[in-house]
Amino acid sequence: MAQSLKPLDQQVIVITGASSGIGLATAHAAAAQGAKLVLAARSGDTLEQVVADLTADGCDAISVTADVSDRAQVESIAQQAIARFGRIDSWVNDAGLSIYGRLREVSEEDSRRLFDINFWGVVNGSLVALPYLLRQGGALINLGSEVSEAVVPLQGMYAASKHAVKGFTDALRVEVEELDKAPVSITLIQPTAVDTPFPQHAKNYMDKEPKLPTPMIDPFKVAEAILDAATNPARDVKVGAMSTLNTAMHKLMPAVAEKVAKKYANRQQYDEAPRHPEGALYQPSGSGHIHGSGGVTRH
Repeated sequence: MAQSLKPLDQQVIVITGASSGIGLATAHAAAAQGAKLVLAARSGDTLEQVVADLTADGCDAISVTADVSDRAQVESIAQQAIARFGRIDSWVNDAGLSIYGRLREVSEEDSRRLFDINFWGVVNGSLVALPYLLRQGGALINLGSEVSEAVVPLQGMYAASKHAVKGFTDALRVEVEELDKAPVSITLIQPTAVDTPFPQHAKNYMDKEPKLPTPMIDPFKVAEAILDAATNPARDVKVGAMSTLNTAMHKLMPAVAEKVAKKYANRQQYDEAPRHPEGALYQPSGSGHIHGSGGVTRH
């Protein structure tokens, strides 16, 4: 069955990880186009301020404090969306973070926590959202990465989690779109490096402050791709030229791609001591920033 998705100004959109980075950019972009929003994140106070700002500008939005690694809390997001708006038209699984460090140095506890958020968070969001989307049709949009197909050193467990997100999303798409012929579009968004607080939110095992390799794209470019997928069915969307290049290289010339990938090791750190090595792996960040802080410490 061909999916027919509503214009944004007729949609109720759920966004996880909405208190910073890509999720926050998507919330602002969706609000500007008239969507009704259900914003979820662990940073409750920050999220309430985001909703207050959006509401002041005329958006109809609510916040739900939730940790996506807990299925019951994700169920609560859906229940509050239905209680307020009566339906869900698009669900965006954006919540995620990283760990910087050699795979042999990262603790099993930290690695499992990363998978609980990045992978199980997407699984929880997808399976909770699906029954609601099936009622009237809609879009499920999962945030993967260029490292859903490529890899980068010093973020090995992050790459593994994003590979897992792609595998889950692709399998779910076959079941829902092909087997069931259901009117639900399932999209994997695969951005290249994005200028967000991503490095500051990561757990950091390195002896230097982490960063993303350049070139980085603006988070609003990813938000645009997400909202386009909410209105125009798409299978997967690579955002940024480097995402297209890196995923193609890993697919067509994997040995060469791995030689290139090793060069990213030294491009993922500033020449300064770690600022907040614990990051937001176990505690919410509360940063409320869309863009990253670069090499300058923000006080």
